[in-house]
Amino acid sequence: MEATKKLKKSVLIRQRKEQEKAQVGGASTAKLLNCPTSPRKMRLVVDLIRGVKVENALYILKHSSKEAAGRVEKLLLSAIKNWETQNEGTSLENSALYVKEVSVGGGRQLKRLRPAPQGRGYRIRKRSNHVTLVVDSLNNVNN
Repeated sequence: MEATKKLKKSVLIRQRKEQEKAQVGGASTAKLLNCPTSPRKMRLVVDLIRGVKVENALYILKHSSKEAAGRVEKLLLSAIKNWETQNEGTSLENSALYVKEVSVGGGRQLKRLRPAPQGRGYRIRKRSNHVTLVVDSLNNVNN
């Protein structure tokens, strides 16, 4: 009867995170929270680098004219550094890193009112987003 005891969601999340940390090597993650760009604009940039090798993704982001590309580039560099700290013995050149997953979700909205004719107010929603980027090695996938 004790074995079927339900756990709180927070406990399950903590256990899952501990399991992910226990895995040496493999994919590494970087998150960008409350980025002041609309999710729709961010997805245009993120779709360019999904599934691409890290070197090519950095090149694409460096030469993109979108403002969000600079923020995603910084996030990608952070994910690469996280991967390096997880896999200290392996070299970055031999590992063939690629962007495994990238997701953009809606973040907090700031709601403002803009004056409109005849005493009305138009609502302005200043959107933000959350970006999660996962980097993994092609060598780990093949094994």
